[in-house]
Amino acid sequence: MCSDYYETLEISRNATHADINQAYRRLALKFHPSRNKVAGSVEKFCQLGEAYDVLSDPRKKATYDKFDEEGLKGGIPPEFGSNGAWSSKYIYHGNPDKTFRQFFGGDNPFADFYTNDAVLQLGGLQPGVVKTKDPHIERDFHLSLGDLYHGSTKKIKISRRVMNEDGYTSSIKDKILTINVNPGWKEGTKIIFSKEGDQVKGPNNIPADIVFIVRQKTHPLFVRQMNDLIYKLKISLEMALTGFSVDVHTLDGRLISIPINDVVQYVPVPLSQDPSQRGNLILTFDIQFPERLSAERKQLIKQALDNKCSTSNKIIYFCLL
Repeated sequence: MCSDYYETLEISRNATHADINQAYRRLALKFHPSRNKVAGSVEKFCQLGEAYDVLSDPRKKATYDKFDEEGLKGGIPPEFGSNGAWSSKYIYHGNPDKTFRQFFGGDNPFADFYTNDAVLQLGGLQPGVVKTKDPHIERDFHLSLGDLYHGSTKKIKISRRVMNEDGYTSSIKDKILTINVNPGWKEGTKIIFSKEGDQVKGPNNIPADIVFIVRQKTHPLFVRQMNDLIYKLKISLEMALTGFSVDVHTLDGRLISIPINDVVQYVPVPLSQDPSQRGNLILTFDIQFPERLSAERKQLIKQALDNKCSTSNKIIYFCLL
């Protein structure tokens, strides 16, 4: 059927296995009857299937290289098969579509061309193939506390492999994704970009989703706890005992002064479900005690604390109206 398998695949006899695969892919796609309606394309497609069936198999190829098509199909004496040559008479199964499907691993590059009313003439590549989806790809998405407070728009560049226009080679191409950050998003929030993974595994394969997971950057002043902000402040023992005022730079750029002698309420972080609702600002104090006290100072403290006093643990919530 094929006068010269190498000529059929348009390669030299020194071609590597990779060269053979690349040549078959290129020519099989070019002469496939569903794409090429020129007279003779069906016959060419069959020749390509037989040529690849032989040259892709090391034993068949070894016999063909030494004994040509006559030796391959007519058979050779068993003693010549000691070096791995194909000693049986080779007969091509006659189904180039089978070769095509085996080469593409079951994926059909022309699946979108077929319907139940138009099955390929060669009898293969039936519709109704179950598509499989690649596992999703997760990436961390780092945001500042300010981004999560105000909301923002971020641009992210991804790189993925896509098919080139020739239909058989691929390349890495960049794409810019836009993420609109909503006020109040929490650590662990997931942003999903559907089917933005590699695009090269064929139409029966669904590209992976890319999932960005919000990771909050450390803030120099605040620690976020759910919808609340914790503001930790170092104060002296004197301040703890006599009262003082705290100046807090808020996330929206304001400077507020909070006297620590009363209870107020301040709500700094919007809730993602309802930005008009906010959490609490919780002040915590790290009291710095003196390293040593003189006898005179100790006596003065005893006199100051001579009156009975009650103690209680309080969480102070502040609210800016």
